[in-house]
Amino acid sequence: MSQPSGEFRQEAVRTRGGELVSGGLLVGVGAPDGSEARTCPEEWRPRPRRTGRSEPARGPVGGVGRAVGPLALGAGPADLPMLDREVDVVELLGLLSEGRSIRLVGQAGSGRSALLSAVAEAAADLAPGGVVQLCGHRRTLPDLLQDLFAATHHAPGYRPDPGQLAAHLAEVGAIVVIDSAEPAGAELEQLLAAAPGCAFLISAAPDGPPLPAGSRLQDHLVAGLSRSACLALTARLAGRPLDVDEKAWAVDLWFESEGLPLRFVQAAALLRQRDVAVDALVAAEDDRMDVFGAVEGPVHDPDPAIREDALRRTVPLPSVAETASPAVRLAEGLSEPAQAVLRLAVALGGECPTAPHLPALIDVGQGEAALAELADAGLAVSIGGHHRLTAGAQDLLAPHWPARGCVDGAAQHFAWWVGHSSVTLEQIAAEAEVMIGVLLADRTAGRHDAVVRLARAAAPALALSLRWGAWERVLQLGLEAARQTGSAVDQAWFHHEAGVHAICLQQPSRAIAELETALTLRAAAGDQRGVAAVGRMLDLLRAEGRQLPAAAPAVAGPGRAPVISKIAARVPARLKSSRRRRAAVVSTAVLTLGVLGTAVAMSFSGPDEVKGKDPYSGRMDGGGDTQEAPFPQPSGSTGAGTAGAGPGSPAGQGSGPQPSTSGSASHASSASPTRRPSSSPGAGESQAPQQSQPPAPGQSQPPVQPPGQSPPPQQTGQPSQPPTTGHSSSAPASTASSPPPTSGSPTAPSGTASASPP
Repeated sequence: MSQPSGEFRQEAVRTRGGELVSGGLLVGVGAPDGSEARTCPEEWRPRPRRTGRSEPARGPVGGVGRAVGPLALGAGPADLPMLDREVDVVELLGLLSEGRSIRLVGQAGSGRSALLSAVAEAAADLAPGGVVQLCGHRRTLPDLLQDLFAATHHAPGYRPDPGQLAAHLAEVGAIVVIDSAEPAGAELEQLLAAAPGCAFLISAAPDGPPLPAGSRLQDHLVAGLSRSACLALTARLAGRPLDVDEKAWAVDLWFESEGLPLRFVQAAALLRQRDVAVDALVAAEDDRMDVFGAVEGPVHDPDPAIREDALRRTVPLPSVAETASPAVRLAEGLSEPAQAVLRLAVALGGECPTAPHLPALIDVGQGEAALAELADAGLAVSIGGHHRLTAGAQDLLAPHWPARGCVDGAAQHFAWWVGHSSVTLEQIAAEAEVMIGVLLADRTAGRHDAVVRLARAAAPALALSLRWGAWERVLQLGLEAARQTGSAVDQAWFHHEAGVHAICLQQPSRAIAELETALTLRAAAGDQRGVAAVGRMLDLLRAEGRQLPAAAPAVAGPGRAPVISKIAARVPARLKSSRRRRAAVVSTAVLTLGVLGTAVAMSFSGPDEVKGKDPYSGRMDGGGDTQEAPFPQPSGSTGAGTAGAGPGSPAGQGSGPQPSTSGSASHASSASPTRRPSSSPGAGESQAPQQSQPPAPGQSQPPVQPPGQSPPPQQTGQPSQPPTTGHSSSAPASTASSPPPTSGSPTAPSGTASASPP
């Protein structure tokens, strides 16, 4: 939002207040005496709802958005296509379709974000949950998990505890794309374990630690572009074909930079600045010819193209040393508004505010154009809802571009802005890194009062926006500044807020230490209301001998691969055919029972049934060589192989949904596909021995035949049945005439024939 009319700095700073639910706690934020937490009534607790793919929001505000410059996400003002990355895109899509998780590694400026965006756009139909794009810049592990939850569930103002979060994320099956992820090592493995049904594509820092042994992630190196691709990229961004000298210069840069795309984005910006200088020379030459006629000069040819080419040779190309560190030379060629924005970004540690703040901070009215100019020059990149300087630009520009007072008043501006009623929590979350940059700049300049003022205004707003990593950082900076000013009241407030933050994160020891410090400071200052507020938080921690309200137990995610399209596409057809076979079995059973009028039961599904196979799966074709693909298991269901399995049958051998007492069928869940028992005639010889079952009431025990003898003839007038040799699929005629199995009927042993009792 833009600066209001009048002198806004005379307005009082208003603290943003509100409530949120953290696990089982109802937290009131922004109270004069500090935030307070209490047990949330059951009827007030949110009921998160899964976000459908048709809904437009696939990531929280502050996530990966559309880029301004050509480097950020592979699409600039001219919507340039990707160059020399087709093989990488196909390979990454293949790995994601197999449920793999990939970490993109490479040098700074190698185009990892551009490749990330291209793969995310192409992977839209790989998973049933679609693609969720998140921004990892300055995000902690809990913040990333919260962003993933917010992108896949509708529950505003709700931050689940770790157990609830694991239960919700275990049901998500999506491609999760994270740009500039901060967590590494064990934290990265925890991120993947929290969402076992998702495949992750992560762009990490170049200097990150190697992956541990047994990691779900695998590294994919993003190398530089080929020489032809670099020349094409430079020509496209320069807006014209390169001449012979410029091509040779670009080839030298390709050898020196190993084909990093960022270097050629900056090289194209240097060529555009050179074109501006050439155009100025051409204009000056034309003015002299108009005034004096033919004048002495480097070229006497009347053709303007020849004169321009000759004047271009008088402007030298940048040297290799200048192109290796072009930030200073590029900054000198920017317009005045772009230079002012660049100076502000350098003063804020590389973070640049969004365009609506620029008129109030540095009196730049056309902020969007200035930011676009920085991005086109390869000095800034769009990420997380705002802009930041590209890798290495901060270190190169800081000695040559001092702040010159551009940060003065920024703390007061943002303190007023976060409390304004028209500012949304999403806007505050997008500017979190900028406000932290303002706090750090004021701390360096010694303006501790401004740091305290902004920290007290921003902390409640960041808490309500669920950016708790930034909330904790702001509280730390505010407490340091309060100690410098010597204000016991402010120190007590920051200790109190840090204690509530620790309560929400279920850190009771830290919470008690912070609250006791706040209690001591407020008691010494005579703040009775503050003492009472701290006492209520300590009572919450110590009530009934417990330290925190009971949290939901962590739910371990099922060990399965993501449900991707090439696996999920096979599930409906298999389920439909299973239903048809099941209906045929039931119809045959009803007809046979009506004709015979007896409860004779014979096994017609062979050894599969005896080994614990579901008798209602209808596998009458003996198709045991089909390799099943894993599909999701509903929450709270029991996998086939644990329920309904016969004695001695191994877990996981079920061929379909198992019947339960509630009448619901559950599917088997497996991290890898399982193979059914072989349907070959000799398969029954290697199976486990079957246990005999007693006859049903009212039925006589069939005679046991010695090995090697044929069964006696039947006495009921029915045609005799030939002995079976294994699976019933090898004798379809006898199967068609056999009555279906009924509850409590004996099961014929594999490889022998069952005779009806006389």
